[in-house]
Amino acid sequence: MKNLINQLLRGVVIGVANIIPGVSGGTMMVSMGIYDTLIHCITHLFKEFKKSILTLLPYAVGMLAGILAFASLIHWGLENYELPTNTLFIGLILGGLGPLLKKIDRKKINAAAVIAFVLMFALIIWMGFQNKDSIQNADTIDMNAGQMLIMLGMGVIASGTMIIPGVSGSLVLMLLGYYKAVTGALKTLASGLVHFDFAAIGQPVLMLLPFLVGIVLGIFGVAKAIEWLTSRYPTATYCGVLGLVVASPISLLIQTDMSGISAVTVLVGVLTFAVGFAGAFLLAKGAKE
Repeated sequence: MKNLINQLLRGVVIGVANIIPGVSGGTMMVSMGIYDTLIHCITHLFKEFKKSILTLLPYAVGMLAGILAFASLIHWGLENYELPTNTLFIGLILGGLGPLLKKIDRKKINAAAVIAFVLMFALIIWMGFQNKDSIQNADTIDMNAGQMLIMLGMGVIASGTMIIPGVSGSLVLMLLGYYKAVTGALKTLASGLVHFDFAAIGQPVLMLLPFLVGIVLGIFGVAKAIEWLTSRYPTATYCGVLGLVVASPISLLIQTDMSGISAVTVLVGVLTFAVGFAGAFLLAKGAKE
C-alpha cells in the first residue's frame, strides 16, 4: 500500500510538471528514479502486458489527477507568484538528480558524451530564450475536421517532448500557439466534472480526444527511440539527458519576470525551492522500483 501511494504521488508530480511551461515530466521521472522503469513498461506493453499495466496504472492515475486538479492552481501561482512558483519547480528538478548521475559511468565519458551534454544543454537554453517573450496563444479553438487532425499532431509532438528529460511539452505547445487552448479545455473539463455540468464538457472533449490519441502515439514512438539509444549508447545518452535536466532551471529563470522582485519574494522563493528539493529527494530515495 505504501508503494502504491508513492507511485500515485509521483504520478501527480509528473502530471503537474507536464502542464508547466519550461518544466519537463521526463525530468521528474529521472529525478525520482523511475524513468527507465516507465520507458521499459511502455515499450514492452504487449510483451509484458499484465506487469506493465500494473506498473503504469498508478502513475497514469496520479498524472491525470495532477493535471486536472492543479491546472488552475498552477496558472494562479505563475500569474501571481511567478518566482516562488518557478523556484518550487526548480527544487523539484534538482532534488532528485542522484538517480541520473548514478547511471553515468565516469570512466566511459568521451568526446561524444561531452558533445551530447553541450548540445542538449544549449537546446534547452535556446528554447528558454525563444519563450521569453511568450507567444500569444488563442484561448479557444473552433473545432472542425482539420483542427482535429492538427490536435492529433499536437498530441504527438507534446507527448514526445514530455517524456524526453529536460524538454517541456507545455513549452513546445506554447511555442506552437496551442498551450492556452489545451489548458483552457482541461480547466473547463475539470470544472464540468466537479459540478456535474456535462453540457459544458462537450467542446473540451471534442478538442482533447484527438489530442489524447496523439499523446499515446507519440509516447510509444519516442519511448522506443530512447530505449534503443540507452541500450547502445548509454553514456552519451545519459550525458545528453543530464544536459537537458541541468539546463531546465536556467531556462525557467530566463522566462521568469524579475521586475518588482522584493526581498520577501526572494525569501519565499528560497523556501519553495527547499520544499521542492526535499520533496523530490525523498520521493527518489524512498521509491521502490
